[in-house]
Amino acid sequence: MRIVVVGGGPVGMFCAMALARRGDDVIAVDRDAGPPASGRWARRGVMQFDHPHFFRPIVRQMLREVLPDVWDALVDAGGIPACPDGFPEEMTGLQCRRSTFERAVWTVAAREPGLALCTGHAEGVTSDRGRVTGVVVDGRTVEADLVIVATGRGRRFADDVRPPAEGGSCGFSYVSRMYRARPGVVPPKGGPMGALYPGYLAIVFPQDDRTLSALIIRASTDDQLAQLRHDDCFDTVAPLIPQLAPWTGADRFVPITGVMAGGGLTNTYRGQLDERGLVPLAGLFFVGDAVCTTNPAAGRGVSLGLRQAHTLLGMLSETGRDAREVSERFDVWCTDNIRPWYDDHTYWDATLLRRFRGEGIDIDARIPSDVICAAAEVDPTIWPAARPYLGMLALPSILDDVREKALAVLRTGWRPPYADGPSRDQLADLMPGIGQPVVSGLGTRVG
Repeated sequence: MRIVVVGGGPVGMFCAMALARRGDDVIAVDRDAGPPASGRWARRGVMQFDHPHFFRPIVRQMLREVLPDVWDALVDAGGIPACPDGFPEEMTGLQCRRSTFERAVWTVAAREPGLALCTGHAEGVTSDRGRVTGVVVDGRTVEADLVIVATGRGRRFADDVRPPAEGGSCGFSYVSRMYRARPGVVPPKGGPMGALYPGYLAIVFPQDDRTLSALIIRASTDDQLAQLRHDDCFDTVAPLIPQLAPWTGADRFVPITGVMAGGGLTNTYRGQLDERGLVPLAGLFFVGDAVCTTNPAAGRGVSLGLRQAHTLLGMLSETGRDAREVSERFDVWCTDNIRPWYDDHTYWDATLLRRFRGEGIDIDARIPSDVICAAAEVDPTIWPAARPYLGMLALPSILDDVREKALAVLRTGWRPPYADGPSRDQLADLMPGIGQPVVSGLGTRVG
């Protein structure tokens, strides 16, 4: 069978290599020509390429099961298997830059028999009598029996065959900067290390090759903290934030990038079917960000994408299955297994934004997942549900059984504590334009 995969990111390449290994004739289309033999890879069309990453346990699990040589290549390239302190071995993820990850994946893919890498702009699909027949790439048609769309969060490929996505902006933006440890300095190891401060979040992401990324997350409407995108502003505040100070000090770490801004972040969901609830084109499938995006600060994107890809490939491998029926079954599966993460993050982000504005936690409303997990520090009996949720080894519904326990903790007056450090307003006072009105309307801290 001839299959075209549109998108050469982690999810698209996973699909392409797995299909090629089962004997299909596969073409992977991406606007980027792939990593250069040496030097920096300026990856086209991937906003988050140089931003922080930590690849969750699902990524390790899927690769070791389906593409074990890719997992080995990632470790050989410097990726570090890492498990948060106190968590079981099954929670091991991969501490690795996105650039290292994709370079290793593309290198293995380039050697894959049955897989051709095509550089070009995928413009749309062709069809005949309700079935997909190919993809138009730079004005020419690449014929296909099946087309898998694994485009990034910013692409609009095949938008005309599905209704608009549900959701929209998650309400947050961020800035990040990458550092490398000086000789003799031991960089951190493990998963991301985050801290909540009044009005913002700060997270450190350990990565490969003695590198790490420092991240500051703000409300998208906060125009004053938006100035952190400038190197001098970021360098002013980083030493003042306890979560970042040990990992950004010039005596121990050297910045290897400028400050990079991440905006246009969304929580969206979009199924396989058209506005009538029907399969728009038999043989056309959507996976990864083409189905679901969530606030990237939680690092769920690649994990959700690989789970979708793994499930779709399993359905496609079943003999005698009609392509239209596979789309219908896959849409049901995504509704049950992917949409809950969209719903979870949409609610989590909405409640966190209110806390950024200084509002308290409404204990008469549904308790958001991040607060439930934070309450495990007070009531350890919450951890058996919180750990699988945090590792994405179970759906968010696993927290339903401990929601009442978290509520009991909140009723004692306890609230997730802010880390010691400057508030959002104190950081804003250090930005240029001191004394200007705060456009976002963010208030002072409410305890």
